[in-house]
Amino acid sequence: MKGLFITFEGTEGSGKTTQISLLAERLRSAGCSVRTMREPGGTLIGEEIRHTLKHSPDNHAMTAEAELLLMNASRAQLVREVIRPAIAAGEIVLCDRFYDSTTAYQGYGRQLDLRMVKSIIDVAVGDTRPDLTLLFLIPQEVSEARRLARQPTLALRFQRDRMEEADRGFFERVEEGYLAIAAAEPQRVRQFDATGEVAVTQAAIWELVQPLLARDKP
Repeated sequence: MKGLFITFEGTEGSGKTTQISLLAERLRSAGCSVRTMREPGGTLIGEEIRHTLKHSPDNHAMTAEAELLLMNASRAQLVREVIRPAIAAGEIVLCDRFYDSTTAYQGYGRQLDLRMVKSIIDVAVGDTRPDLTLLFLIPQEVSEARRLARQPTLALRFQRDRMEEADRGFFERVEEGYLAIAAAEPQRVRQFDATGEVAVTQAAIWELVQPLLARDKP
């Protein structure tokens, strides 16, 4: 079978991680070779960048432009070191965030020029594009409640998450960005109401993924 690349997107607390785990388990049960990863991160270099972006106590002065470039530096490494070789080997790659996050968070959220954002993304990923993107949407108040609920866990790890420190206006713009992406590419980007039952969402995802598994079979 030809390799497959599926990305998971959404605002904070939308349940992406749960659905990635469930899909990976089902695919492995079906005999598929599956690789899961996250952005930023996924490589030794990428994990160092992730710490700088999200958890470092010294990142308070980071500019939006620096954030954009660091995100895509991590992405460029991940694409070339992991994603492309895995797809070429016939694996199914499930990635928690990819370039749509940059458009939504740095483009819309940080209000950077969208043409500049796209040009930098293009350098980072080249022709490596998802076959399917699953977008999980939840109301802002639900996202805020879930972010607050995570804070004690981060505190126990002596960590903070810089991205989650943004205000509601930022996350409203992020949601606007995701909706614009979905409207522009409805065949690739499929939306889910992430406030629904986990099992219902899981079944809907499988209905989208299963046909892709058979696309290259005789």
